[in-house]
Amino acid sequence: MTGAYVHGYDPRENLRLQDQACTLVELLHADTLYPDGSSVLEAGCGVGAQTIPLAKKSPKALITSIDASETSVAEARKSVTAAGVTNVTVRQGDIFNLPFSAESFDHVFVCFVLEHVAQPLEALGALKHVLKPNGTITVIEGDHGSAYFHPHSDYAREAIRCLVELQARAGGNALIGRALYPLLKETGFDDVRVSPRMVYVDGSKPGLIEGFTKKTFTAMIKGARQSSLRAGLITEAGFDRGIADLYSTAEAGGVFCYTFFKATARKLTGAV
Repeated sequence: MTGAYVHGYDPRENLRLQDQACTLVELLHADTLYPDGSSVLEAGCGVGAQTIPLAKKSPKALITSIDASETSVAEARKSVTAAGVTNVTVRQGDIFNLPFSAESFDHVFVCFVLEHVAQPLEALGALKHVLKPNGTITVIEGDHGSAYFHPHSDYAREAIRCLVELQARAGGNALIGRALYPLLKETGFDDVRVSPRMVYVDGSKPGLIEGFTKKTFTAMIKGARQSSLRAGLITEAGFDRGIADLYSTAEAGGVFCYTFFKATARKLTGAV
């Protein structure tokens, strides 16, 4: 898979991904259900954070989860075993060089992957190739441009901008959520439907304050500190002020909003 994973592979990032998955399971997975016995490819499973809720929602579907990173595959296998999930096979594989024949799967699931690849159209084309006629694809992505909050902070906006820029320099697109519809249409998928999934957090939602504002979003931005400083994108004081201001949105009177985009589409019978 081309493009670097801008968040890295250290244990803190693995924990952030698990926190994110637990916090957002209903928002992102509630309406994803696969029939018993159907074959599902989860492309770019990472450490398995999304694999577990995916498998538990469709316990009798046969899920093959792949990732290009050997480290992530090992972590995903540990996660699957620890969760007692028995309908998932984890293996190493590159989206751009899939180890499967054409029309191998009934369904494809892709979550937080396209934002990291330099050729999202080519990635979708490769996934379409292994999808059976009339099969479906589900794609979930975030969009860092959708983040807004109270109290407002230009420093926080600059810290977020640093991660967007770092991801762009690595060949990815942190704003890809808004582009899912045109990407899927251009790839030739039919019946494309996109639904925004907003996370709204205020003082009445302590679980989301802790699980999303602090441990998911702010932790993600904070993780880009050293890379942002090395790239000369921001001053040390400016970045630290931005992170402090993001944390302030989790305090009394603070509000935080972010939107994910979930797309579904179908491969027409006979489509390439």
